[in-house]
Amino acid sequence: MPRFFCPAPLRTGDVLDLPAGAARHVQVLRLQPGDTIHLFNHGPGWEGVSPGGEFEARVTLMGRSQVQVEIGAHLQVEREPQNAVHLAVGMPANERMDWLVEKAAELGVASIQPLMTERSVLRLAAERATKKVEHWQGIAISACEQCGGNRVPTVHGVKTLVQWLGGLRLAESGAPKGLLLSLREGSQALHMVELGSGGALFLSGPEGGLSANEENAALLAGFAPVTLGPRVLRSETAALTALARLV
Repeated sequence: MPRFFCPAPLRTGDVLDLPAGAARHVQVLRLQPGDTIHLFNHGPGWEGVSPGGEFEARVTLMGRSQVQVEIGAHLQVEREPQNAVHLAVGMPANERMDWLVEKAAELGVASIQPLMTERSVLRLAAERATKKVEHWQGIAISACEQCGGNRVPTVHGVKTLVQWLGGLRLAESGAPKGLLLSLREGSQALHMVELGSGGALFLSGPEGGLSANEENAALLAGFAPVTLGPRVLRSETAALTALARLV
């Protein structure tokens, strides 16, 4: 059954026009009036507003650029991980960040925070950063449409590691457990970590990892050092491996 993210209120019996991206996809699939699709709207800007799950919807009109649907039954189905895991990553270069966002969304990441660190190759600011985040958010939406997820992870705006650490409150009640990927001696094996109800916030660096000063700053902010094992993984592989183990 084709599934589409529709960032609008969804109520049984309502008739609405699909957003441009979903409408184009419906047209590419050559769907016709009377065909059924599924819609979900739990994503950036809709947390706490959406009822969750997804809705059946029947195509009622196919125009040149307009696709109209009638909202049907609400399906209380969820395919989300048991633990909420947020990823904060030093952005890898080239197309690796696109790949990371796609696969993290498929695995059920709760949110992604792109970071610029001392060793980051990719540097983004102003309009270029905004466009990149919009691009990554679109990748996350497409991944959820494909994999069956009903909750699109938020891709936050690009920040420097220093800016981001300054705004964290990991010591507050209900906050996620801060975990720092590190090669330093004494780091705990990730598979031995027990998560509380707040889930986890996993921080990993870009190519070359975080500097010693950056790791120390993260530890002062409340992160605990963890390791994935004796092998040194690529930055995007490390983040996804941690996510797969934590969810």
